[in-house]
Amino acid sequence: MDAAEFRRRGKEMVDYVADYLENIEKRQVYPDVEPGYLRSLIPEEAPEEAESYEDVVKDIERVIMPGVTHWHSPYFYAYFPTAHSFPAMLADMLCGAIGCIGFSWGTASEATLIALLAARSKIVKLIQADHPDRSETDIISKLVAYSSDQAHSSVERAGLIGGVRMKKMPTDSKFSVRGAALQKVLEEDRAAGLIPFFFCATLGTTPSCAFDCITELGPICNAEKIWMHIDAAYAGSAFICPEFRPLLNGVEFADSFNFNPHKWLLVNFDCSAMWVKKRSDIIGAFKMEPLYLKHDHQESGNQSHWQIPLGRRFRSLKMWFVFRMYGLKGLQAYIRKHVGLAKEFETLVRADQRFEISADVVLGLVCFRFKGSNELNETLLKRINRARKIHLVPCQLAGKFVLRFAVCARTTESRHVQEAWSHISHLASELLQELPH
Repeated sequence: MDAAEFRRRGKEMVDYVADYLENIEKRQVYPDVEPGYLRSLIPEEAPEEAESYEDVVKDIERVIMPGVTHWHSPYFYAYFPTAHSFPAMLADMLCGAIGCIGFSWGTASEATLIALLAARSKIVKLIQADHPDRSETDIISKLVAYSSDQAHSSVERAGLIGGVRMKKMPTDSKFSVRGAALQKVLEEDRAAGLIPFFFCATLGTTPSCAFDCITELGPICNAEKIWMHIDAAYAGSAFICPEFRPLLNGVEFADSFNFNPHKWLLVNFDCSAMWVKKRSDIIGAFKMEPLYLKHDHQESGNQSHWQIPLGRRFRSLKMWFVFRMYGLKGLQAYIRKHVGLAKEFETLVRADQRFEISADVVLGLVCFRFKGSNELNETLLKRINRARKIHLVPCQLAGKFVLRFAVCARTTESRHVQEAWSHISHLASELLQELPH
């Protein structure tokens, strides 16, 4: 869909929304479908080839609307109101277009926290089953969780919110946590009277897109009865491509898994997907059912028991539109295009003897730096960002200040990458000329 079609379809959608709201009181306020009604109406898998917009829109009334509770109907008197106005809808459309990410506590962060809290609840119950005399406070004071020293800060923050200590695991030369390192620290902590209960593995770390070795870590976690959560917020989208699927080997050992379609799968912010091996472990940690939330289908899979907020926006609709209108092949092509652009930038960096690549380029991120001091690289980054032509952020790898070049935008083409490198190279030349010889 290009800009011209977007204008046309956007006007059509505004008309549809206006008609829907003008006539909402004619609709049955509460659906009479049964849980699972969608199964017979939609295919089991996303289409291989892209479908037309007309086909998708036709299915709104056939597939979606029969299952909708019309909260804005004048006949809706349950719970409390949910705010709604035409100006707010226009503003929400603009918010979606701008796509501003409200740093720095995103939805993958919540998934990590949910997994950690569920793991904490599970271990407390297991220990108390064998030792009824032990208090919850005493057990929690001994709990310890683990993550890579390359993991996102939200993982550490999950430990802080969950009231448990979080230890950062050392990584190898590829910035990956290995099984031997985890086994060593587990033995040390158990000998010290601590209770290991949770490990957050990262597939595609924020600094360098490194991958923890879950084929080694998973069996250890399973044997030691430690919950293994996998944070694949960025890289998870790439696993739809067969060539990147081996990076996911070992996922069968995981207790929970999260990735963000809003990062790399063409679904605008926010949209984060979480999977759990045993839903009873999640529900057991969060289930509360006051009378005003009870209904006739309590056991059909109430997601309010899976999360911190009771409600969420209808994010799956965005995924449904995108998956159908791009098809699997279109989404794969998008991922591969970004990876190809990153490889192109890597080639440009390697051709300049003044620079070095700081980490393996696996997906759409290139970590690079001047062959020089951290101060020199900091100065270069400041000049790049001060010029306002492109914007980069840094990371620290093995004590070195490193620049990150992440292919982000849907509209990025080879010419943009070439222009970016030309700009960086020019600023680097200027900086070097100013240094004392």
